[in-house]
This record gives sequence, structure tokens and C-alpha cells, in this order.
Amino acid sequence: MCDQHRTEIVLEPFAADRRGHAGPCKPAEARRAVERAVTERCRATRTRCDADALSDALLVTSELTTNAILHGGGITDFHVDVVGPDVRVSVCDRSDDVPVVAPPVDRRGRRRIGGHGWPIVCRLAHDIRVTDLPSGGKCITAMVPLS
Repeated sequence: MCDQHRTEIVLEPFAADRRGHAGPCKPAEARRAVERAVTERCRATRTRCDADALSDALLVTSELTTNAILHGGGITDFHVDVVGPDVRVSVCDRSDDVPVVAPPVDRRGRRRIGGHGWPIVCRLAHDIRVTDLPSGGKCITAMVPLS
């Protein structure tokens, strides 16, 4: 997973296994939800939103949701909230597989296309948790600093 970051695999149920929750099912919808949450927090606290930090949060959101679609059988739940100086993004999918960093080349020595999403998440988020869901699948929660 992320070697240089605190990453935790949790075997307890995610807050409430909200598989029936109708949330964003496309990366663009999830990005809009994150942008809305961060912007609302900045307005409420009358602070300036750091554009670079927001970009980082949007990139993490894109990577997590795209990975859920491509490798996890689709997004089953999505949640975003601003917690102190961080934005917390949670994306659940149908797969029990823990994300891994793919080698940059295949067995024949050919360069792989893609495979950069999980390393990007690991670089931009300071706390990542992978939680097994009781009814199968997982939820990945990433904390991204907003300053």
C-alpha cells in the first residue's frame, strides 16, 4: 500500500454500511461534492480557500473514485466532510482487494499505462484507512490537508 504514510487496514464495519446511499457515482460528481464542502467551510469560517490544497483534494477524489470504478466494481458509497484543517473523502466499492502500487513495467519489461492513482493518493493524503465492509467490499478514507 503506501509505504511512507500511515495507512491502516480496519476490520470493523465502516460507520454504517450505507450501501443503499445514493451518492455520486461518477468522479466529476464526487469532485463537485468535495469542492462544495470545502467552499462552504471557507465561507462559514470566513477564511480564504487554498487553491492548491483544494486541487490536491480534488485529485485524491478523482483517483479514489476512478479506482473504485475501474478496479473495485463501482462506487457503492461516497462521503465528504471537512474536519478541522483537513477534508475527509471516503469512497466505498464492491471489491475486498486492498490497493497496491503496480510496478511501472510488466513481466516482459514493457512500460505500463496508468498505475499512478494509488501513489498519488498516498503522496497527497496524510492518513489513509482501508475498512472492510460487513456485507463485502471496502471503504477507503483519505484525509487531505487544506492548508
